[in-house]
Amino acid sequence: GEEIPLTARILAVVDCFDSVREERPYRRGMTRDEACALLKRGAGGHFDPRVVAVFLRHLPAFEGEIAAEGLDHRGLTQEEWEHRELLGDDGEADGASAASSPCAVHRSDAPGYLSQITNAHREVYALYEIARTFGSSLDIEDTVMVLVNKVGHVVPFDLCAVYLYDEEKGYATAAHVAGRHAERLRGRAVAPGEGVVGFVLANRRSSYLLDPMLDFADVELPEGSQFRSMVALPLVKDERVLGALAVYSQEPRRYTDDHLRLLDTVARLASDALANAMSHAEAESNALTDTLTGLPNARAMYVRFEQEASRARRTGKPFQVVMLDLDDFKQVNDSFGHKTGDRVLREVARIIHAQLREYDFLSRYAGDEFVAIVQDLSNEQTAELRERIERAVSRFSLHVRGDKRARVGISVGSASYGVHGETLDQLLIAADEAMYSAKSGHKQQALGAKADAKPAELATGELASTAIN
Repeated sequence: GEEIPLTARILAVVDCFDSVREERPYRRGMTRDEACALLKRGAGGHFDPRVVAVFLRHLPAFEGEIAAEGLDHRGLTQEEWEHRELLGDDGEADGASAASSPCAVHRSDAPGYLSQITNAHREVYALYEIARTFGSSLDIEDTVMVLVNKVGHVVPFDLCAVYLYDEEKGYATAAHVAGRHAERLRGRAVAPGEGVVGFVLANRRSSYLLDPMLDFADVELPEGSQFRSMVALPLVKDERVLGALAVYSQEPRRYTDDHLRLLDTVARLASDALANAMSHAEAESNALTDTLTGLPNARAMYVRFEQEASRARRTGKPFQVVMLDLDDFKQVNDSFGHKTGDRVLREVARIIHAQLREYDFLSRYAGDEFVAIVQDLSNEQTAELRERIERAVSRFSLHVRGDKRARVGISVGSASYGVHGETLDQLLIAADEAMYSAKSGHKQQALGAKADAKPAELATGELASTAIN
């Protein structure tokens, strides 16, 4: 539309014509006629039809000027093109080197303005490739990997790192690092205000004047491997800090104003892509999470079961499905209301989770039912786990008002994969039967305790098995 600057509309046509004629590893370059036909088809859609018409009308004159300068349509002399073919598309076979950057200046006898046009075309195409890649549906991991890879096509670096900021934890982590000594920086945590990257996170603005070694204060580098220049940029979307992008060079004063401008554009494109990836990840997480307790939900349980079943078939190691159902929970809701009931559910979920190992799985199945999936436990160990959970929940009480406290019990049953069934439904039925058997035993114990209790105790309702005190 007319709201797009004329220069941008012209560059879009010229860059498309130039880029589609290039040979790529994944496609052949188009002929002149094929490229012209592509522009005609795109006129009125992707391209301004007036610009296309003027470009095609003057194309023979443009080609004549290029040929007169001893260049081909790629902006290189024949000698330079042959040299590039010998080296391969990556120049010096180092994606992080200056020679491999599409924006690097190739030595040529061509006039200065032609070199500038050539470099501008390379720059526009590199940014177009980045924007197109980020426009794809990528997850967070893919986005940061693509970002580091594409940065090497725009500016030179010896080391590049993308940090992702965790709002809950209050620090950023080096999620993807490439280049020299990458392994020494990978996974490093940086708090806002710590080093150059921390400065960028805290202030939400770029930095290229600070000492890059501030980012390596607690990182041991080999002697003579110091970094002497860097650029760090925040990754921000709608005032939300997502992370930071940092490039380092062992050459002093390596980065120019053009590099800063290009990196700023890349950072903005990356911020949009990263925000989309994070929103998608959050939506997926919400779809698999119970909003009340924060535990995985029933849908997530089915996903985890398939993973565990696959592992069991592969390794021959069994696992157990544990069904947990609260006792007397209805009395809590009836006496104190559903808000109190929700608080009880959250606390009991926390208590159960604390009895499990870090790699065990716990989900809220439905209502006041939970399901755990635990690995590599013998029958005796599973019985011990059930008893531990029952004791922990029996000791729990929630203060409600005055001297009133809400209490619940819990009944636990389990079933083993390969013994009681091989599908989740089969194991849930078996675990449910075992759980109801335990619940029946609890009721018998409660009745026996009630029969033995003194009248005063019955009046005050101080039985361990009651839900309310």
